[in-house]
Amino acid sequence: MPSNGPEFSEEHTLADGSRVRLRYIRPEDADELRRGFDRLSPASRYRRFLGGVGHLSDENIRYLTNVDGHDHVAIVAARLRPDGTEEGLGVARFIRVAGEPKVAEAAITVVDDEQHKGIGLLLGLALAAAARDRGIDHFRGEVLGNNEAVQQLLREVGAVLRAAEDDRIVFDLALDRESPATAPRDLPLRRLLGAAATWLGGLVRRPFG
Repeated sequence: MPSNGPEFSEEHTLADGSRVRLRYIRPEDADELRRGFDRLSPASRYRRFLGGVGHLSDENIRYLTNVDGHDHVAIVAARLRPDGTEEGLGVARFIRVAGEPKVAEAAITVVDDEQHKGIGLLLGLALAAAARDRGIDHFRGEVLGNNEAVQQLLREVGAVLRAAEDDRIVFDLALDRESPATAPRDLPLRRLLGAAATWLGGLVRRPFG
């Protein structure tokens, strides 16, 4: 799991046999991030940004790839190609909330054709570990108000939910002190993290509107 070191890297084998690498985002990931955004369906973009974002500007890309590694952390998942290059599949990030040093807004995105393969779970577990390493004990996020299934799952893991504007639900989720990576597969938090890539969005929308 991630530590405070800048060279974090993990490799995993998915159920389909493909290899993916998790690592911290770098400024040179800008072009791959843009390509990954273009692979998102309109529905996935809406869930991720909770609004109509049709493209990422140069300012958006700089904001998302130039992170400080402490208050703003982003972890990418990339498939390893035979020639040694990487194909971006997803990204998870958190940004510490100003004035609440133990709380961070979090979001996970996986391109549509790579969802439901376990990438969201890997990213979610890595992101939670990185947050704990940096003194964060709560994730904050938003979910669309009509997503009753996810709201129920959030309640099962003890999240605190409250209504927000535009039919959104804001939640605060406490991070366990111990990683759930070795817990039973049906642990609610693991199911929550595994599903997060398809619904967890609304991360710090300052650059997007």
